[in-house]
Amino acid sequence: MMEHLLLQNLTKRFQDVTAVQDLWLSVNAGEILALLGPSGCGKSTTLQMIAGMLRPDTGSIVLDGKTLNAVPPENRDIALVLQRGLLFPHLTVGENVAFGLKMRGVNRVDRESKAKLILSQVQLEGFANRKPAELSGGQAQRVALARSLIIQPKLLLLDEPLSALDANLREEMQELILRLQADTGITMLVVTHDQSEAVVMAQRIALMFDGRLRQVAPPEQLYGQPVDERTARFMGGVNFFLAEARGTQWTLENRQILTSQQPAEGRVWVTIRPEQIQIFPAPIDAVNCIQAIVTTNRFMGTQRRLTLTAGDLTLQVWTTPGQDWHIDQTVWAVLPLDAVWCFPVTETSTAGQ
Repeated sequence: MMEHLLLQNLTKRFQDVTAVQDLWLSVNAGEILALLGPSGCGKSTTLQMIAGMLRPDTGSIVLDGKTLNAVPPENRDIALVLQRGLLFPHLTVGENVAFGLKMRGVNRVDRESKAKLILSQVQLEGFANRKPAELSGGQAQRVALARSLIIQPKLLLLDEPLSALDANLREEMQELILRLQADTGITMLVVTHDQSEAVVMAQRIALMFDGRLRQVAPPEQLYGQPVDERTARFMGGVNFFLAEARGTQWTLENRQILTSQQPAEGRVWVTIRPEQIQIFPAPIDAVNCIQAIVTTNRFMGTQRRLTLTAGDLTLQVWTTPGQDWHIDQTVWAVLPLDAVWCFPVTETSTAGQ
């Protein structure tokens, strides 16, 4: 793929606080990349530097081979959609959408025609003459998205665009953004603190902690093969076990031996996603088949969350709602070879503590 956006050695400080430290990141043309991390990790600061709202202390921002550091925001060919659309209240929806074209000198007939077309694409046909005060939150975000797409920018930045919407509207907007991106091929950088949103929307995720990139990978890899314990925890990991690794054979502290497809050596944290553990009512001929007892069973609507104990080993398991196991029932848990993952024990590791 062709490199479209390149961030090199990007650093931003606010007095004694370093918000972004030595960030190197590339985004491919036509890609949706999610910049993910907890509040205060530096992701929105990074976005503001790309948009030109903040100037980096060191490093460079390169778009299609052109360095943007000294280029004013309005000349960067970048569009930004914020958490709340920030529409012009005195303009109609159609005028809001066409505003960027007006600033570019496009005649009234053409910009009204293009505004009408893109409003149809975001499912707001017939809304051109309404005022922003007459819109719901989801409709306002669609107008903001249309206003950004109509100018056909080289890069679209989305800063927590769906966090103010309720769950159903978020899903609708996710589908809309994905469909529009597929239709237009525009490159998108999405900032979010929501792991599920990043997994659903992005081809790759760049995870940040404390102003630094921790791991850049496709969602499946970040989700199932985290680079360290903090990444695993942030992506929803709940199963962590100390082990001594010898190749693909890992001996847990209770002497239980697990087999993995990932060779490792020395002291490691073993992890497995709770939904990847399989449960059976009787033993089966499988590697990593562990006899255990169901100690908790909580119905969560879309899943059941179980706790299994096997001696001093505790497993958190998420199953489908239809798999209803009884408390104190003896079951056999299978940990698939390709789902068992590990990372080295370090001084900063906190798993299991």
